[in-house]
Formats: sequence, C-alpha cells, structure tokens
Amino acid sequence: MEETEETREAMEETDVEKPEDEALVDEAEAVEELEEVEESVEEEIAEEAEVEAEEEAAEEKAEKEAEEAKPEIVDERVYTIPLGKAWIVPRRKRAAKAVRLLRGFVERHMKVGAEPAEEEEQGRLVISNEVNEKIWSRGIEKPPRRIRVRAAKDVEGTVTVYLAEGD
Repeated sequence: MEETEETREAMEETDVEKPEDEALVDEAEAVEELEEVEESVEEEIAEEAEVEAEEEAAEEKAEKEAEEAKPEIVDERVYTIPLGKAWIVPRRKRAAKAVRLLRGFVERHMKVGAEPAEEEEQGRLVISNEVNEKIWSRGIEKPPRRIRVRAAKDVEGTVTVYLAEGD
C-alpha cells in the first residue's frame, strides 16, 4: 500500500493522469471498504436486536413472577375494632395492648389457626405497617379508641390486616 500511495503522490505532483488500472484498483478498494462498513453496521444492528429481545423476555418473566407473587384473596372483610380495653392497662403499655387486642380480634373473626389438627397448615396473621403506625401515631400512652381495618385472607390461609379505605 505504501508504494501505491507514494506513486499517487508522485503522479499528483507531476500532474500526470492515473492509468486506468490504478483507478480500477482504487475503486475496488473503496468498494471493499464500503462492504466492510456495511457488514459491521449489520452486525451491530443484529446485536442490538438480540439485546432488545433479551430485555423483552426478562420483562415478560418479571411480569409473570409478579402475577404469581400476588396472593389470591379468598375472603376480605372490613371491621371496626374496639380498642377501649387497652385503656385499662397502665399508661406506658396501652399501644402494645391495643396491638394485642387487634390481633386477637382478627384471629377470632377470620378464624386464623382455628383447626388444631392442621397445625402444619396453620394460617398466620400479618399486620401491615400502616395499621401499626396508626395505633402508635399518638404515642404509647394514647392509642385510638377504635380502628377501622380491612382483613384479607389468601389461599394459603394468611390473613393480612390493612387500614380501611379513607382512614
């Protein structure tokens, strides 16, 4: 290649026209370079398409897992739970007593763990963070006198207690 460049420079300096063979060689080189560029562009496009396909597959898989993770609600009820008995205990124990009262009320009404023969499949009770914060909102000494909650029981027997709509 160096020789051809040197000869080109020499020809340009002498203002001599290139022979037709050399012009054909230049055109062939230009065509080869274009083909190489086209191939590299096609490869990049193919790689981008593969990456997009992998991302779409990952998104679909995540959506399916999210759907499977959602528990199917079998039973859902709204209760207004009286917590007045929490005010009988000493001041510094009232909020904790209110949580125990809420737990007992929901276990009794939603039949959590009612079947002693099925201890292995015994349901469990989950109190959401919102409900806990509502009980503790005014501190340990002054829990609310009553609280409105929504209890949802899923297929596995797990009861989750949420704050009722509008509270």
